[in-house]
Amino acid sequence: MNASPSQPSPAEWTETQGLLPSVERDLPAGRHQFHKEQMMTQIHEDLRTDRTNTRPALASRRRNLFLRRAILLPAAAFALAGAVVAGVALSGGNGGGETALATGPALTTQIGAADAKGAPQLLDRISLAAADVSGPTPHAGQFVYIASKVAGTYPHTVDNNTTVVSQKLHSRQVWNSLDGKNGWLIEAGETSDQGMTLSSDIPIDSAYDALVKLPTDPAQLLQRIYRDSDAVRDHEVPRDQAAFVAIGDLLTESYPPADLTAALYKAAAKIPGVVAVDDAVDAVGRHGVAIARQNDAAGERTEWIFDKKTLQFLGERNVVVKKVADSPFKVGTVTFTSAITQRAIVDASKQVPGRAA
Repeated sequence: MNASPSQPSPAEWTETQGLLPSVERDLPAGRHQFHKEQMMTQIHEDLRTDRTNTRPALASRRRNLFLRRAILLPAAAFALAGAVVAGVALSGGNGGGETALATGPALTTQIGAADAKGAPQLLDRISLAAADVSGPTPHAGQFVYIASKVAGTYPHTVDNNTTVVSQKLHSRQVWNSLDGKNGWLIEAGETSDQGMTLSSDIPIDSAYDALVKLPTDPAQLLQRIYRDSDAVRDHEVPRDQAAFVAIGDLLTESYPPADLTAALYKAAAKIPGVVAVDDAVDAVGRHGVAIARQNDAAGERTEWIFDKKTLQFLGERNVVVKKVADSPFKVGTVTFTSAITQRAIVDASKQVPGRAA
């Protein structure tokens, strides 16, 4: 990933830069699309509610696969959503803690070449590699642990003047019970140093217990994904894009069994518009190949990044590939970037692999 001389990119960051001191903000800043979707649907509630109480509510919602990012905003709502995100999520203030703004320059990148013809073959290779990996079989009482490094670029509006700002690359750790009802989140700059509780009264779609019940036949699996994402997506959002993003969410903060992971890649190959990308860079600067799909309405391309040799999933990013009216983002802007650094099964919430609970 290359940036202009005045704009550092994730590829230029080192691991130590991801361990910067924690700062506190109002809302847990997940992916850029998640912010836009949640803010459009929750704007009035958030303005009425004390900010210190909104964080757990949004964190709980984001754990549902199809309510996290698959419901993307139509392009016409983009400017309003950006203004809300800038005014609430980036405005600081947490009921007593220190305030910190996302004030870095926009994250930018060179856009890799897309190849529609090469996507099925690459996904077939990725699927075979995934099926070859034998992951652990968790048992009752254990938790799925995912560690990652993330950053995002956001519009920031003050007095009708919109600028584009970015977060510093920071660490994120998530623990989820196998049924998805209990968990813990520690994210630098988004939670306290100790973290925050994730809870749900109902099982979560992306929880391990739910994943093992999904069909591993690619056609049946894709049909299920379309059905579930159709139930919640905005009607202006392309159906195929919502399905692609939903699969991507299962590849990040969950731990699908190997046979399901392989089936997810084969299902993705059946989605129209999916392409292979010759070069993409994750949040910690690892170069790889990517499987991607472009949302023309938003002007963004969602990329899943894989190691060029092992085809191991590294992370994902959203890149602006087309200028959209009323959007402050230039072509080449990285609106979200992530890198999975560890994925494991642990015996207790808050337990880090290799350490006692």
